[in-house]
Amino acid sequence: MLSGKTILIGITGGIAAYKICELIRKFKKNGASVKVVATPNALNFVTKLTLQNLSQNEVYVQEFDVKNWKPEHISLADESDIMLIAPATANTISKIAQGVADNLLTSIACAFSKKMIIAPAMNCNMWNNPVIQENISKLRNLGVEFLEPDSGFLACGYIGKGRLCSIEKIYSAVVEALNYSKILEGKKVVVTSGGTIEDIDPVRYISNYSSGKMGFAIAKVAKDMGANVVLITTKDFTAPFKIVKVKSAIDMQNALDQEFENSDIVVMAAAVADYRVKNYSEQKMKKTSEDTLILELVKNPDILKGLCDKKTSQIVVGFCAESENLLENAKEKIQKKGCDFLVANDISRKDIGFSSDDNEVTILDKNGNLKRIEKASKTVIARKILEYINE
Repeated sequence: MLSGKTILIGITGGIAAYKICELIRKFKKNGASVKVVATPNALNFVTKLTLQNLSQNEVYVQEFDVKNWKPEHISLADESDIMLIAPATANTISKIAQGVADNLLTSIACAFSKKMIIAPAMNCNMWNNPVIQENISKLRNLGVEFLEPDSGFLACGYIGKGRLCSIEKIYSAVVEALNYSKILEGKKVVVTSGGTIEDIDPVRYISNYSSGKMGFAIAKVAKDMGANVVLITTKDFTAPFKIVKVKSAIDMQNALDQEFENSDIVVMAAAVADYRVKNYSEQKMKKTSEDTLILELVKNPDILKGLCDKKTSQIVVGFCAESENLLENAKEKIQKKGCDFLVANDISRKDIGFSSDDNEVTILDKNGNLKRIEKASKTVIARKILEYINE
């Protein structure tokens, strides 16, 4: 399964460091070459000799302990197919997010341009610290995958979220990332994400709760699969592909018009407002003595149907967010819009959908076939959607 793959594991100074010994064994058993870089503090929890014996490779710790002419932080980055940091402390995560390269592990992370997975482990209060969450969000937006910690009894005596997630989960995430097929090599994939904003006046607007996470996940996975990706979004994302920032439904339509003709796949994951205000007020609307305010709305263009009407060889994938009668509404929508595939998800559930990192969907095709994808991270859902539409 992992034959010919080189996995670079970064271990930081957390009590869960000892658990990585079992992970190294699993990787080696399945054919991978494993190289380990540890921070000096990590060696307080697991010995260098143990890691060397398990990995059957030298363990790298000091930045300037160079055995040959190669700068280690560059050569290790170049020679590895993926970088896993587990356990990752709040300190190391924050350094990487800010571009600090003050030890060998963070220097490698700064130079690493391939897939990176981070599995944090820390005290629950540290995990919930807004600064730490901001740094995690920053790295996620740059394409780093995070395997969130589990909840339970922590080494510090607290009970909460902060335990290193299971070794099996980490192993599966690495295997999945390494086995991405390049099925989209040479193809242009256009993805939309986020909820459009329709201005009422300079202060107020109409929008929805879409976070843009599903569309962003699809764009990231498409990039990993070899595609030339364009993300048209209402949200602020940073990523190693073209991003077009838009605001309203009209803005999104105009951006799609620029990208559609030479595209191969278009995934409409954005939540586009059905209506906009007819008469935008150039000045802030003042509160009056009336108890009610009436806004006159007009329909926005049906962007999905418009694309389907003019498509030639493109594959167009729509999204359907419903709070009731999910499949019935989805079947009706795919017939009305004329798209090749429709991804339906239930927004009434609190554990998936808007703002969540997880989702659960059913994919419909134009021939009436259904494929259900059980609850998983939006990254996993994105991969399964792209694989299915390319079968």
